[in-house]
Amino acid sequence: QVQLVESGGGLVQAGGSLRLSCAASGRIGDINYMGWYRQALGKQRELVARITSGGTTNYADSVKGRFTISRDNAKNTVYLQMNSLKPEDTAVYYCNAEITYALRHTYLYWGQGTQVTVSS
Repeated sequence: QVQLVESGGGLVQAGGSLRLSCAASGRIGDINYMGWYRQALGKQRELVARITSGGTTNYADSVKGRFTISRDNAKNTVYLQMNSLKPEDTAVYYCNAEITYALRHTYLYWGQGTQVTVSS
């Protein structure tokens, strides 16, 4: 079993910054990618940013130029630096990780989520 523990959420004013962290622990195989999703009240969960084991990143159009995803492979930890935050960034942010075991079995794990609230 794998646990993903997020931290760094909170309340910030518009224009401010927050840094989210997500650490994976437990029985970890080959991490293919780690990423961040968010879900605002009454809306579907959406991809925010993702980073592969090789360092390839992709971002939602709404956060490009403002958010940066990075990863520490040695610590099995992914970070999301969020700058120039807007009220529409308010959501619960979830970390996920796709992990493969013995080159055959692939699983997707999710964290519990951390609340980010941006006040206007």
